[in-house]
Amino acid sequence: MEQKKGFHVAVVGATGAVGQQIIKTLENRKFPISQLSLLSSARSAGKKVEVNGIEYTIQEAKPDSFEGVDIALFSAGGSVSKELASHAVKHGAIVVDNTSAYRMDEKVPLVVPEVNEKDLLNHNGIIANPNCSTIQMVVALEPIKQQFGLKKIIVSTYQAVSGSGAVAVDELTEQSKAILNDEPFEPAILPVKSDKKHYQIAFNAIPQIDVFQDNGFTYEEMKMINETKKIMHDPQIQVAATCVRIPVAVGHSESVYVEVEKSGVTVEELKELLKNSPGVVLQDDPANQVYPMPADSVGSQDVFVGRIRKDLDNDKGFHLWVVSDNLLKGAAWNSVQIAESLIKLGLVK
Repeated sequence: MEQKKGFHVAVVGATGAVGQQIIKTLENRKFPISQLSLLSSARSAGKKVEVNGIEYTIQEAKPDSFEGVDIALFSAGGSVSKELASHAVKHGAIVVDNTSAYRMDEKVPLVVPEVNEKDLLNHNGIIANPNCSTIQMVVALEPIKQQFGLKKIIVSTYQAVSGSGAVAVDELTEQSKAILNDEPFEPAILPVKSDKKHYQIAFNAIPQIDVFQDNGFTYEEMKMINETKKIMHDPQIQVAATCVRIPVAVGHSESVYVEVEKSGVTVEELKELLKNSPGVVLQDDPANQVYPMPADSVGSQDVFVGRIRKDLDNDKGFHLWVVSDNLLKGAAWNSVQIAESLIKLGLVK
C-alpha cells in the first residue's frame, strides 16, 4: 500500500485542555497533515485557532463532520465519543479515543505504544487511549514484567488537578489566593463536579477521584486495576490502587510497590533495565537528592522513574516512584503516538 504524504486529521474537543495539547503535540511532532478539522461543541464553534501558522475556525462536531477524515483524535468526553465515534468510523476514519467510553470494550484495543503497539493490528476502527495514571505506570512496569515477571502491583497516586480539566486548575488557583488572603471561598468542582459534596483542594489532599463503586474503590481506581490487566494481557496479575487528588496543577506522581516472579533481582538490575527502556527516564540518585517531581515533568513526553528500592521484608518486592505530565504522556502525546504507530504499521488507508 503506497503511503500518503499527509493525512486528514480531525481533533474532537479541540478547545479543551487535552484537545489543545493534542494540537500542540501534532505541531511539535511535525505530524504529516494534509488537512486539519478542529471540532468541538456548538458552544465553542466559531472560535479561531492558529496551527502551524494557519488560522482555523472551530466547527461544531456532527455525525457528518468526518467525511474524508483519516484519523480522528477524540477528547471531548465519553458521551461525545459514544455519540460520534461510530459515525467517524463509518466515514472511513480511525478513531483514537481519549475517554473511558471504549476502554474496557473487548473489541477495542487499549494501547500504550511502548507496551502493546501490536494490539493496533486488531482494531475495528476505534482505539482507546488509557487513563492517564494507568499509562505512566505500565510504561514503567512493562519492562520489569518482560524481564523478571510481575505478579502484584499496589499503587497510590498523587494526581494533579488538571486531570479534572482547566476549571479544576482555576479552582485550585482561586482557592489558594482566597486562603492566603484570608477570604471566603466555596468549593464547586472537586473531587467530582457531579457528586453531592465538594471539598477544598488548596493545601489539602482528597482521597477520591471519580465516584465510589459498590466495592469501596473509586471508578478511577477500578480503571487503573482493569486497564492494567488488559494492556498487559494478564488477567491474573494482582492490582490494587488508591487514587488521591493533590494541589498540583500538572503532573501525576505514583508510589508503586511491585512483586516480581524471579528471585534474587537487584535494585541495580532494575535501574539498568529502566534506564534503557523506551519512554522512561531514570532519575535515581538519592545521595544527591535526584528523584522525579511533577514540577520537572511538565512539558515532557517521558515517564520519570526513581526512588527504586528493595522491600525490606520481601526479596521479590520493590518500591518505585513514577511521575509524568498527565496532559502529555497521560493523554495528548499517547494519542498522537498511537496515530504515529498506525502510520508506521501501514494501518491508515
